[in-house]
Amino acid sequence: MASGDVPVAQVTKQTPVVQAPLTASHAERPEKFDGANFKRWQQKMLFYLTTLGLARFLTEDAPSSSEKSDKETLMAVDVWKNSDYLCRNYVLNGLSDSLYGVYCSSKSVKEQWETLDRKYKTENAGSGKFVVGRFLDYMMVDTKPLMSQVHELQVLIQELLTEGMIINEAFQVACMIEKLPPS
Repeated sequence: MASGDVPVAQVTKQTPVVQAPLTASHAERPEKFDGANFKRWQQKMLFYLTTLGLARFLTEDAPSSSEKSDKETLMAVDVWKNSDYLCRNYVLNGLSDSLYGVYCSSKSVKEQWETLDRKYKTENAGSGKFVVGRFLDYMMVDTKPLMSQVHELQVLIQELLTEGMIINEAFQVACMIEKLPPS
């Protein structure tokens, strides 16, 4: 067993193997989510939890056990509960103090993650309209360097693509030409 590895609880009879998470450096921890830029924060948190070996707990339900469960099944349930606890608290610690209080009562990280997803993806649904408006209103000016303005326009186009709006290349080029200053 390599240093830093945690013992693995293996359950037989077609029950999946449950592993405790591996430790990772906390240097990659995403900034705290304050209600803005949810998609970006969600991707960063998902990557962070993946490096910790905890991402699967965002989508998995707890293994079931009954009073008659064998020792290995009970041990697997305990390992799962511990990993869910760790994952839930990593997500909570990735939230601003004002949001921490709102989401700390979740019973599992899956419930917590789905609640955040429903709330903030719904709020971000209107952001596509906002990006389209900014793109349509954007005009280049003579007072700023051309390349910095081209870069700003490329960022807007990338935001449109991120919102799922596909723009063919010929249309992008025509838009850039149309947005050039009159001189």
